[in-house]
Amino acid sequence: MKIFNRAIFAAVAALFVGLGAMAQTVTPYSMYGYGILNDNATSAQRALGGVGYAMNGGRQINAMNPASYAAVDSLTFLFDMGITATKLWSKDNDQSAQDFGGGLDYITMLFPVHKKVGVSLGLVPFTSVGYSFGSKIENGVTSRTGSGGLNQLYIGAGVNPIKGVYVGANVGYLFGTTINDIYGYPGDLSSSALFERVTQVRDFHLQFGAQYELQLHRNHKLTVGVSFAPGKALLGHAWRVNYYNIGTSSVQADTIVYTSMRNKFSLPAMWGFGLNYQWSDRLMVEADFSLQNWAKAKYSDLDENDGMLGMDNRTRFALGAQYTPKPRGNYVQRIQYRLGAYTCHDYLEIKGNNVREHGVSMGFGLPTPGGNKTVVNLGFEWKHRQAHPNPLIKEDYFNITLGINFNERWFHKNKIE
Repeated sequence: MKIFNRAIFAAVAALFVGLGAMAQTVTPYSMYGYGILNDNATSAQRALGGVGYAMNGGRQINAMNPASYAAVDSLTFLFDMGITATKLWSKDNDQSAQDFGGGLDYITMLFPVHKKVGVSLGLVPFTSVGYSFGSKIENGVTSRTGSGGLNQLYIGAGVNPIKGVYVGANVGYLFGTTINDIYGYPGDLSSSALFERVTQVRDFHLQFGAQYELQLHRNHKLTVGVSFAPGKALLGHAWRVNYYNIGTSSVQADTIVYTSMRNKFSLPAMWGFGLNYQWSDRLMVEADFSLQNWAKAKYSDLDENDGMLGMDNRTRFALGAQYTPKPRGNYVQRIQYRLGAYTCHDYLEIKGNNVREHGVSMGFGLPTPGGNKTVVNLGFEWKHRQAHPNPLIKEDYFNITLGINFNERWFHKNKIE
């Protein structure tokens, strides 16, 4: 079965290389601020509503709380990667539209360096920007497009210093570019103008975590988890450039502003809390809450303030459950069945309207043949996003997530007979 597993690994890796980029979001809401925020959830965790602050099973990589890395088995190597496909239905007053998005979601790995120390590294999305729409203006039309986002390349370690206690930390490198373009076309379409706003981030990011595990009974376990990422000023550059007479031989570029992001852009502190209950290897239930103090974060609009964007504190509640009928039974009994739900008060505040989001999810952890521990994670998610009290654009999403969690005993030494 090792040949089977590595064949799957090679095929999926080739697919991800072909995709070439992190998953692209498709929403006009991503034109504001840093775009749509992500929570470092894997495909398995997304099927559980995006919970994970108190999760430390040792068979799934959990970048939401680096303390969980110490729970990895001392002989195990884990490699997890996932893709997402998205269908969007949006409605603005009497106009409606549909769109598609998706791509590579994340790549992570985890391995032990000591019986009480686990190390993880990976590439996960931090924010994403993606939209394209147009509107009529006097004597012409405008078109708005956006792309890019911030990614995080991280390395982290978790330690189990005493029984039941886990602590850990991630050191991440934030990098990426967001591009927001506005094209203006006159009625005769003889030429056009482009107004471009760009932010380019190159900076480090820290995250700390702790978990406490309490064995209530031989088969009953309760885990409390907390994760913290300190707020920080962002480093990088931002600029605005206007291009005129596009489509002619006399294109003109006018740099309106070019500035360092220092003292003008920042990230807030983030707190995440979770409570996890586990019964044997069959049932797992977790509830999570997270808070990000975006109201005190800095975000410069590069002297383009039209009063549209503000920032509010982001809060998120999530609940997830996983059930495995019989971990050592037949194939159907060994499938992990997952359900989840969440609600989020987002950080974006547009014209005094706060963006809100809620969703439900379900999924399956499908064992691969041969009794090994590699799992194919398939998930389905519906979510709804709109502003409040004025709904602005109403959006409904249907996401399909596919992840493969390779679980190999790479550190086992065979006995010489």
